Amino acid sequence: MKEFSTKITKSILTGIQPSGVITLGNYIGAIKQMVRMQDEFKSYIFIADMHAITVPQDPKILHENIRSLVALYIACGIDPDKNIIFIQSENEYHANISWLLECNTPFGELSRMTQFKDKSSKNANFYAGLFTYPVLMAADILAYDVDYVPVGIDQKQHVELTRNIAIKFNKKYGETFKIPDAYITKEGTKIMDLVNPDKKMSKSSENQKGVIRMLDDINTIRKKIMGATTDSDCLIHFDPENKPGISNLINICVALTGKSIQEIEAMFAGKNYGDFKHFVADIVTTEIETIQGRYQKIINSPELDKLLDENVAITRALAKEKFLLIKEKMGLYK
Repeated sequence: MKEFSTKITKSILTGIQPSGVITLGNYIGAIKQMVRMQDEFKSYIFIADMHAITVPQDPKILHENIRSLVALYIACGIDPDKNIIFIQSENEYHANISWLLECNTPFGELSRMTQFKDKSSKNANFYAGLFTYPVLMAADILAYDVDYVPVGIDQKQHVELTRNIAIKFNKKYGETFKIPDAYITKEGTKIMDLVNPDKKMSKSSENQKGVIRMLDDINTIRKKIMGATTDSDCLIHFDPENKPGISNLINICVALTGKSIQEIEAMFAGKNYGDFKHFVADIVTTEIETIQGRYQKIINSPELDKLLDENVAITRALAKEKFLLIKEKMGLYK
């Protein structure tokens, strides 16, 4: 059994969907925060592959993405010794618990979920899983009696639904679930699209020249940075409203070097955009090349399989215990 520091008393759970390769924006804005949090909490991190299939997926690509994502997160600094990292679909009790909770969740509560309303309005031929997946999300959380669920403000509604389900179940059947709280993460530095710096860098961007993926070819990354949109005044100054392109590159520098905005501005006082872009390209490619080196050592390693097998065994035992308790409370055969 994985052992955590006795000084750590609170736990968190984070789910990550295996949809495409993570970007530099994901790395700076989210993963770096996760790395900091792993020293503060007992942390469960799972690849939410069952959530991914609420929309059509290419089976071969999905299968590859799942393993790749685990390896890439570890390469980016998620410590396997400080986190229980596992694949959701390998633990059958998530789905089992979800069904029992679905039978205790009012239709009206699910129909009010913002993401369902948004996605279903864009596609009349959606699948039932798109409607019920918030209950699976509740099962993911409640199976482990975690204290917190780190979410952005746009995901808070899902944690509120989880709390409502748990509170109502406890009231109806007796104490069964710990009531989790949303841990509203302050958004890390927001990295914008290199071509259109008024928009956040996104995996799904139509123009891929503005997106840096963590597994992109190093020379491609350098070309993308050198081709980043700037402006015509040749002043390296942080001003997101009037100089969004340069400000975005400064943010990248700050996130990867630890220097302040003022220090970056002072370094390049009187210098041109070409000099500055070369500097940004150097620090980004150095960082990503290091991560890619770690990734290549991890991706096909039998140690990764061993880690996932050990961790799913840990989580299966915990979730099974909760599943059997719920069954007993509801009058089903244990």
